[in-house]
Amino acid sequence: MKRRRVDLTKIKTIPLNARKCKVTIKDFARCGKRRASFKDFYNSLPDILASQNLKVLVVRIVAAHKAGKPVILMMGAHVIKCGLSPLVIDLMRRGVIKAVALNGAGIIHDTEIAMIGRTSEDVGEGILDGSFGMAKETASFINGAINAGFKKGIGIGESLGEAISKAKLPNRAMSILAMGHALDVPVTVHVAIGTDIIHQHPSANGMAIGEGSLLDFRNFIYSISALEDGVAINFGSAVILPEVFLKAVTVARNLGYKLNRFTTANFDMISQYRPYQNILSRPTSSGGKGYNMIGHHEIMFPLLYRCIIEKI
Repeated sequence: MKRRRVDLTKIKTIPLNARKCKVTIKDFARCGKRRASFKDFYNSLPDILASQNLKVLVVRIVAAHKAGKPVILMMGAHVIKCGLSPLVIDLMRRGVIKAVALNGAGIIHDTEIAMIGRTSEDVGEGILDGSFGMAKETASFINGAINAGFKKGIGIGESLGEAISKAKLPNRAMSILAMGHALDVPVTVHVAIGTDIIHQHPSANGMAIGEGSLLDFRNFIYSISALEDGVAINFGSAVILPEVFLKAVTVARNLGYKLNRFTTANFDMISQYRPYQNILSRPTSSGGKGYNMIGHHEIMFPLLYRCIIEKI
């Protein structure tokens, strides 16, 4: 067959200076100096992609704080296991974080830290001989608090925060639950039955756990109902809290609360379906904005924390 080719000599070109560009040198990173301040480091970050998103997110968090709007933190248990509780508590104390939502595993690590200053057992080792999750004190204290709270008609977060404080556990100042109770910052707990080690103990009461988690869901909806112009951050929860957040948003809207313009952010080590859809995309489609940040919690949360306190 006869070969046929297009004639590239006939293409139309445009001047480089007339073309739109997404990157310019004014957005480039700046070189640093030894012993420079964190402010200098922050200002040296490039205004491109994730770095730009981080700066915008910080601006929105600080703006919400100054306007008295809520900044709500949803977090998986890994945040506590990474040693980040002091930073969470400091933002609560500064009045930046107005509400915290935990999954079931979060209360276990938080309580063990308060009790003995240590947590996170070797699952691989413990599952071989059936000792995984069998710590007596952990289950009896947490289930005891949940059961007591059930009788008083209060949620799991409030029940445990009160119990840790009243028991004067030695490291209660490192407990998000206890400090939430002390600072009057609502800490809610959202549980799936069978996912947590305390459920395998005879002290577990399904009625109390279910009712306590349902009460906390309603408490969480109350916090979400005021989210207009605020910020909701999900740190490391792949399934439970993204699902809880989506339902809380729809209930708040169903009840007539104005909830259209707010900011969300998802921080995790990989990008996953539910956080993307239920934190970043679906809830913000009426006028908000979501930001996805990928990285290790033990690096990303301290970075976000320091950026916030520099700006407030």
